[in-house]
Amino acid sequence: MEQVHFVFVEILKILGVAFASLLAVKGVAGAKAKVEHKPASSLARAKPLLYVVVLALVGLGAWNLGYDIAAEVYYWASLSDAQNSRPSEGYLNSLQAVLLRPGVLRYWQALEAAKFNLGQWASVVDDMPAMQSVAGGHLDEADSYRFALCLFSLGRYDEALDITDRLIRQNRLYLPSYTLQGDVLIAQRKYGEAQQAFLSALRILPTDVSAVGGLAHAYFLEGNRQQALRILKDTSNLPFPIEAQKRIEALKGLYGQ
Repeated sequence: MEQVHFVFVEILKILGVAFASLLAVKGVAGAKAKVEHKPASSLARAKPLLYVVVLALVGLGAWNLGYDIAAEVYYWASLSDAQNSRPSEGYLNSLQAVLLRPGVLRYWQALEAAKFNLGQWASVVDDMPAMQSVAGGHLDEADSYRFALCLFSLGRYDEALDITDRLIRQNRLYLPSYTLQGDVLIAQRKYGEAQQAFLSALRILPTDVSAVGGLAHAYFLEGNRQQALRILKDTSNLPFPIEAQKRIEALKGLYGQ
């Protein structure tokens, strides 16, 4: 749908440039050299210059359209790279899209995703003001969550918590913000607060394996191994996917040693 919209808009731009050019050429060509044997008007004498101006404007319009199309091609290529596990190529393609058209938010989103996949967390965080500006001062949940993850990975825990707190206030059903908040609080050794964050996630979705594992981990690090095992045992009867069940069983073995 996004590609169809882009093609439609670009076709309208091309038609607009072509129509405006035809009108301009027609207008310049209609300037008469003489009117009833009187000296040529100023407009008529300036016809060569006007043709040059029209040609320059047409060239400028075509140049801008070319940049739009090139940026979009780089963007599509970066999406293909992401789907085919080519993070380096995806980074280069998304970077070219941003350089060509820095005012398009989805190009920035593709670039930050590529940087994140390459572990360039500091670079992602450095781009946050630029993305906020392009987005009109408000980032969506996925973008904000990515920035919070990068801040967490960089050990900037208070800044990461500021973002998760904001995400929770904006949408109390957005689970990733709770589990990330719990992980950050564990890193700060605030185990009781971490447990509350994971419990909040489990109240929304009892089968969220990240929240189950995080809650058990918080109890284990607090020194309460029995409670950690009890959490895993009590939730093991829930309809988890097979991979999640394997993870829970592995945690049982780890904490039961």
